Amino acid sequence: MRRGIAASALVASLALTATACGGNDSDSGKSDGPVTITWWDTSNATNEAPTYKTLVQQFESANKNIKVKYVNVPFDQAQNKFDTAAGAQGAPDVLRSEVGWTPAFAKKGFFLPLDGTEALADRAKFQPSLIQQAQYQGKTYGVPLVTDTLALVYNKALFKKAGITEAPKTWDELKSDAAKVRAKAGADGYWGSTQGYYAQTFLYGEGTDTVDAAAKKITVGSAAAKKAYGTWLSTFSGKGLHKADTTADAYAHIQDAFVNGKVAAIIQGPWEITNFYQGAAFKDKANLGIATVPAGSSGKAGAPTGGHNLSVYAGSDKAHQEAALKFVKFMTSAKSQEAVALKNSTLPTRSDAYTAQVKANPGIAGYQGVLAAAQPRPALPEYSSLWGPLDTELPKIASGRESLDKGLTDVELAIAKLVPDFSK
Repeated sequence: MRRGIAASALVASLALTATACGGNDSDSGKSDGPVTITWWDTSNATNEAPTYKTLVQQFESANKNIKVKYVNVPFDQAQNKFDTAAGAQGAPDVLRSEVGWTPAFAKKGFFLPLDGTEALADRAKFQPSLIQQAQYQGKTYGVPLVTDTLALVYNKALFKKAGITEAPKTWDELKSDAAKVRAKAGADGYWGSTQGYYAQTFLYGEGTDTVDAAAKKITVGSAAAKKAYGTWLSTFSGKGLHKADTTADAYAHIQDAFVNGKVAAIIQGPWEITNFYQGAAFKDKANLGIATVPAGSSGKAGAPTGGHNLSVYAGSDKAHQEAALKFVKFMTSAKSQEAVALKNSTLPTRSDAYTAQVKANPGIAGYQGVLAAAQPRPALPEYSSLWGPLDTELPKIASGRESLDKGLTDVELAIAKLVPDFSK
């Protein structure tokens, strides 16, 4: 899911900083040679990084006065590593930053405002909600590189065998369909996740969230939120519904079962498109169904917007910042985004990158079709950390070790510590 943030050792952070910081390179301030900037890429080192390395080479060929020191940093370590490096005035010139990190790093002054710069010259080409998600207090601190959201992905063959002709539009329909799949196709109909990020769709389906950022109020314990999590809990018990997996490898278990045809539907993001196609169930890519997540009792469906921006380190000197802005513009151009989409099966963030060739990929076309239900996160620095308490309590609730009321009360108390100026 690529949303977890793991603690990193200070020594490791400083070691990486010492070898990878563009802003403090020995060529800083030189005018008689190429400027070397450092880019921390947080993409998957196996499936995605090779595409970005190729683009770096193309950029250097077109810009002889700029060199790019490419460093692939594991996603689950990057936030803490950058925080440590930036605090010591030694961060990379460019960071592939998860959208949820933007407000926190902007608040600390680590990111350079990009409004009016070369990097955002094509601002009008980007989806407005993605630009909004890159902002903090009215300024823009990142250029959207790739986007994502959650969708209901399903096995068309198993649905057809069960007599199901279209994807379920509500959670009640999904539970009914799951029973049909079990009875007629011999597989589980649905396998849900106990991670807080994936449960977000249930909150949106009830018209609520963990917090109301505008009102500065904690809402995870509200009646609407309890109803949402009650519906979430109900998807783990019943015919055709796989019981909750609370092991450390739950994500892999769910993914493996889906790609091999052992479960008909799951909630998942487009970062797994290439892995879907590697599974036995989706050798025929046309067998992959992609639909908007089921709606809650509000009648509306919603899923969190994810993705990554390219942000520029505010602590770099002028020469490095100018080179970094040029690099960001190149990497987020329509041509570069098209190349990334074709190679990595990720979703572009600008309209002119959805070329006919890109949309020929059924996975990308399918996820593009559900983007209308994607909801941008509020510009709250602490927002991404709010899923942490849920990741602790939801597995206890799903496994029956803790009641829903007790678990949400504990989540509310933990969130109150993260946003102490919010009321309950």
